Amino acid sequence: MASDLTAFGDALAVPSVVCLWVAVLLRAPGALRSPHQRGLWLAVATAAAAMTLNLPDVVAYAMSRDPGYAHTIGLVRNLIGVLSAGAVLYFVAAATRGRRLQIASGAGTVVWLTALVVLDGVAPPHGTHTIPPVGSPVPSLAYWLVLMSAHLVANTICVSVCWRYSRRAESRGLAVGLRLFGLGTALAGVFWFVYLLKALFGVTWAMPANPLLMNVHGLLRAAAILVPTLFTLRGTAADIATAWRLWPLWRDLVHAVPHVALNKPRAGRVLELLWPPVPRNLLVYRKVIETRDAILILGEYVAPGVPELARGHVAGNGVPEPARPAAALACVLKEARQAKLAGIPQQRGEADPLELPAALQTSADGDSLDSEARFLVDVARAYASPATAAFAP
Repeated sequence: MASDLTAFGDALAVPSVVCLWVAVLLRAPGALRSPHQRGLWLAVATAAAAMTLNLPDVVAYAMSRDPGYAHTIGLVRNLIGVLSAGAVLYFVAAATRGRRLQIASGAGTVVWLTALVVLDGVAPPHGTHTIPPVGSPVPSLAYWLVLMSAHLVANTICVSVCWRYSRRAESRGLAVGLRLFGLGTALAGVFWFVYLLKALFGVTWAMPANPLLMNVHGLLRAAAILVPTLFTLRGTAADIATAWRLWPLWRDLVHAVPHVALNKPRAGRVLELLWPPVPRNLLVYRKVIETRDAILILGEYVAPGVPELARGHVAGNGVPEPARPAAALACVLKEARQAKLAGIPQQRGEADPLELPAALQTSADGDSLDSEARFLVDVARAYASPATAAFAP
């Protein structure tokens, strides 16, 4: 059972390292631009480097070379691990805006690194750094206690801060990212605590789980820094879907009232999405604003009594109650567009404007824009329906 657990953990080593490096590379541009993300990114990047040097194949290759080569790989791996612990503390300090903690994290990292190099240098000649199943730790117990203290202190503080701030975070993405990072850090802390028990008391019953703990920790940290990317992709996908659904209604209305469009429409909606005339993050915003402006202008061409006839028409066609405002507006817009294109004079003035549904009478904040976009998608769906096509007042 123990050997199966170890084998399963080892099997996750390469996928964990690959996921870490993919996450590091994807988040590098944003992290290097944003000081608030830099510590977190550095912590994951250094953890990826340390875990790469700890891959079973890398360790086996180092052990097959001369002792000096194996020693160098082991020392570099541990030094990078301490850098990762220091980066974790820096991330915590940046998140809490603790100036003293930032200074302490930098000074502590330097002290830990110096202590490791000194303890390695004064130890008897040795190969790779390890805590063997039987015998004394290599190069020394003091060396390993310093290494473990760096990880345990950094991980404990990080888990505490991630848990506390994830409960206060206003952004769902930030809360998810902090919890994933905190959980991964907690697993890394358990990993080093198991090593501490082995080094001090010879307790080995938990050692088979250590590869699994470390590699799941890597997967969770990779997921943690990818959370903003995933939320951005989800938002982009939602915007593309909204723009796709709005396009037929927007195209017809802009054709009747072309001056409301900031840019000339593309030949088709596939081209519109692949080569948007505005920055992609503004595509839905522009579609909503231009559609609403077109509705306001076409409202001047709605003959008296048409809105009431439209409401009766959609009710008589069995349209469900929640969908009736959108369906009625679609019928009204169809008639108003035809009147505008036919050159019929305006039917309404400023004293008698078309009464818009409540969803189109909201402010321009983010939540209102989202609800307005959802309503206009419903209007676009109804605009293409047979019930709207059959409306003839």
